Amino acid sequence: MGNLGMPELMMIMFLALLLFGPKKLPEIGKQVGKALGEFKRASNDLKRSIQDEMDKAQAGLDSISNDPPKPEPKPEPPALAPAAGAVAQQKAAEPAPSSTPTTPS
Repeated sequence: MGNLGMPELMMIMFLALLLFGPKKLPEIGKQVGKALGEFKRASNDLKRSIQDEMDKAQAGLDSISNDPPKPEPKPEPPALAPAAGAVAQQKAAEPAPSSTPTTPS
């Protein structure tokens, strides 16, 4: 679609005047103006909210890129309990207590 010049606009106005009449035309113009104003307001709100979200995302990325990476703490492995066989071997390797008391000299 090209640009509308003055002759095209005059023709559209003349057809609107013939179709709707002189009494209805101001009412229709008012309604169209309100609708266009509401559309413009909604469009600006949408643009503003998108821009705000983009600014927040950019600020988040800037704060992440400025901080040095922090190493994650490594979890310690759980302590292993000795197996039942190892406990028995450990007790067997220990010297048995003597039944005779020893007196220090």
